[in-house]
Amino acid sequence: MITKEQPPVVFIVDDDEAVRNSLRFLLKSVGVATQALASAGEFLESYVPTQAGCLVLDVRMPGMSGLELQQQLNIKGAVIPVIFITGHGDIPMAVEAMRYGAFDFLQKPFRDQDLIDRIQKALAKDAKSRAGLKEHDRIRQRLATLTPREREVLALMTRGKANKVMAAELGVSQRTVEIHRARVMEKSGAASLAQLVRMVMDIAPEHSSAAPTA
Repeated sequence: MITKEQPPVVFIVDDDEAVRNSLRFLLKSVGVATQALASAGEFLESYVPTQAGCLVLDVRMPGMSGLELQQQLNIKGAVIPVIFITGHGDIPMAVEAMRYGAFDFLQKPFRDQDLIDRIQKALAKDAKSRAGLKEHDRIRQRLATLTPREREVLALMTRGKANKVMAAELGVSQRTVEIHRARVMEKSGAASLAQLVRMVMDIAPEHSSAAPTA
């Protein structure tokens, strides 16, 4: 059964109830789904990594700060873009947050349209990131169907080895190599050797130096 993807949600995490309500009303007025939470801990307990969206986060909060929440998300490998809301005295903290991968930050007081614009850009970035992750998963799944011998041929192909060289290294005939190459291309779904190399590079950065030489 095909499941419908959930629409993106803007998570608002701020210990100030008035700020939460104000931001929820603003985003509702432009048709953006929101979920407001009073603490970083509450967000961590309820957040599902597969949920698309972005996070609007106050820097200073009692208990776990916005920076600490960002670090926890980094540890978990979460891709959700983070937009920090900062007071004037929090600018050094916001700069530090950007160094650790925050998408953007806004200094209070800010114009409503500035926040909306940043949120729209963050949602677009999130959608692009998730599309890339899905494509990586599809590539991994396709390459996982290769037999051990086909994986050996794949490794040699992405290093640019000619059929004759591969046959000698594997101790098989060139015809056998050609059959394995054809199966690798078919199973991977790659339309060319260059695309196959790119697919392997995308899902395995350690192979990024591998490129056809012949």
